[in-house]
Amino acid sequence: MTTPLVLNKKVCLIGRFGVGKTSLVERFVHNRFGEEYLTTVGVRVSQKLLPPLEKAPGQVVQYRLLIWDIAGVEKFDRMTATYLKGAAGVLAVADLTRPTTADILELLLREFRERNADGGIVLLGNKNDLTYSESVTEILHAIGKQFQVPVLLTSAKTGNNVEQAFLKLAEQL
Repeated sequence: MTTPLVLNKKVCLIGRFGVGKTSLVERFVHNRFGEEYLTTVGVRVSQKLLPPLEKAPGQVVQYRLLIWDIAGVEKFDRMTATYLKGAAGVLAVADLTRPTTADILELLLREFRERNADGGIVLLGNKNDLTYSESVTEILHAIGKQFQVPVLLTSAKTGNNVEQAFLKLAEQL
């Protein structure tokens, strides 16, 4: 097998407070989940080396994701814009049990695309292990259609679709 070219890629998790961004990162990077709620202040950066991907015949790359877990946002501001600068992609997260957490994602994605026109995007509806409203999934699918990006339902608690979400984003990088 060809030795992979290792590329560092900055990816960000964005969404409102309490949607599970930090828990998704913990599940993906360390394969663990904690029941306690820890609010992120500012940004927290983690990293993980993904398995090699064959981009073309004979061209193997391996991404080291530099994962920026950005504090929850209620509106787009200068600080959020600064954090998104240079990002290769985003995971935009809503809490499936709280419909109001999906309403900001369209604005955040529009702002991201203005700064990173070719950046990858995956929409996530998190906490699918709990009882949730289908209205959130409908909103997510409508936003996904608008931006032509994939939508996945995840659970940081059970690990459902968490790794797939990050790998789906890596495919777009």
